[in-house]
Amino acid sequence: MISQDLLPAAVAAAKAGGEVLLANWRRLPSGSVAEKEKNDFVTFADRESEARIVETIRERFPQDAFLGEEGGASGVAGAARTWIIDPLDGTSNFISGFPFWCVSVAARERGEIVAGAVWDPLHGELYTAARGAGAFRNGSPIRVSGRSGVEGAFVATGFPFRYREQIDLYLTLFKDVFLAARAVRRAGSAALDLAMVAAGVFDGFFEFHLAPWDIAAGALLIEEAGGELTAFEGGQRHWERGNIVAGTRGVAEGLRRIAAKHLVEDRI
Repeated sequence: MISQDLLPAAVAAAKAGGEVLLANWRRLPSGSVAEKEKNDFVTFADRESEARIVETIRERFPQDAFLGEEGGASGVAGAARTWIIDPLDGTSNFISGFPFWCVSVAARERGEIVAGAVWDPLHGELYTAARGAGAFRNGSPIRVSGRSGVEGAFVATGFPFRYREQIDLYLTLFKDVFLAARAVRRAGSAALDLAMVAAGVFDGFFEFHLAPWDIAAGALLIEEAGGELTAFEGGQRHWERGNIVAGTRGVAEGLRRIAAKHLVEDRI
């Protein structure tokens, strides 16, 4: 049985991280930004947010493990539960003052995401889900849109900025989606994009090479909101490879069909 305390813990942790980020929003101290690799940044605020998130969860669940974007794997080895944390999804946006970023916190048990929260502090929007209990935005139930296919869909995506050698492959896929869809958006926070898919704002989403902390809470939100999130080939290999398609069942199926014309999962 899933603990009823998990979702409140995820919410409290996400909001604790959000407090750190808001305190630093558009006022990052000089010298607080570092480049982990080309065009992949981390700030003082990312690290402080993750520390606050872990501290908040550890107060309630001291025997749990953690997987965070900045801290990697930590906590109790072999723990039955792991918290998957993105303390600031949309770091480049945050650094530049572009108001599209969030905090994502999810709990995984026995290989399954069981609770998750995505917190958008700037807009005061909290997306939550617990397995088998539905998905919500600020306490109100949400569902994926009624869109039946890619034709006319409102789609979000993310560019493969860490894998620029794959830009031609990505752009080939992008072109076909662009020509079929009503519009395509790239806002720079996959976790928040996925939450908006769950809420029916976007009809679908696709991206290459995401990490588990980008996906975890959003995947549960979409599933509980009646949609699906898979690898480009279908199935669950997105947890290994990070290549994802999400949306209503019809849009996700349509995106997979388009991708199948251009992509082989093991070559991305």
